[in-house]
Amino acid sequence: LDIFTRVVTDLHVGFDEIRPGYSGPLFLEIVPRSFTIRVQAGLALNQLRLMSGKPLVSDSSLRTLHRHTPLLCHNGGHGEPDHPLSAKDIRVDKGLFLRVDLRGSLESDRAIVGYRAKKNSHVIDLNRIGHYSAFDYWEPLYRNATATMLLEPEEFYILASKERIQVPPGYSAEMVAYEAACGELRTHYAGFFDPGFGYANPARKGTQVVLEVRPHDVPFRIHDGQTFFKVMYEKMQDIPAQLYGSSLGSSYSQQGLTLSKHFKW
Repeated sequence: LDIFTRVVTDLHVGFDEIRPGYSGPLFLEIVPRSFTIRVQAGLALNQLRLMSGKPLVSDSSLRTLHRHTPLLCHNGGHGEPDHPLSAKDIRVDKGLFLRVDLRGSLESDRAIVGYRAKKNSHVIDLNRIGHYSAFDYWEPLYRNATATMLLEPEEFYILASKERIQVPPGYSAEMVAYEAACGELRTHYAGFFDPGFGYANPARKGTQVVLEVRPHDVPFRIHDGQTFFKVMYEKMQDIPAQLYGSSLGSSYSQQGLTLSKHFKW
């Protein structure tokens, strides 16, 4: 929904960080960028995560983990086999890189490969699930002959990854919001992957990553299969009793290119 949030505490130099030993109130800054939103007390708009030690998984450990439990799988279609990426196709550099999909899942010329937020839309009440007509708020973007897309500065786009990602039990993952090597753009506002994301379905491993993209400063042309964003894995202190997508009613456990749960078709 293109809602930018961050946490601020008393007497601290930065935001989105709570210093060890802090006791006091938490303040939440909320900046809706594309739509006017209505909120009320009790809505969950931000997430607190507690860390101990150095949980980040190294590049060498990512490669080892991928050999035992594939972290990335081809999404299938357009001649691509539906199986894990080979070791030589895995790109790591202080995290795991993924590509963007601009071909879509359909063979027709009308395959939707993304959405762009419309201007001057009506209010969205965040309590209303499956309530709003998607085309009142979003412009569908279709695959073109060159499988490219021109991203305009400060527009908001929903795109999807070329690969399906898997987060094994005992690990979590998070997208890097800004990765300078991939371009002058932000690729997520809520890019945390719980343990078990894309893991619970035994028939088809992995789930596509949905990207919340906002370019800055200059137009930015992208092409299908372009390296587009990075994911960092962290090791949990223990394996959770329940995994994302198993029996929790998880909203995005088997997502493709999709909008938030507030919209209907």
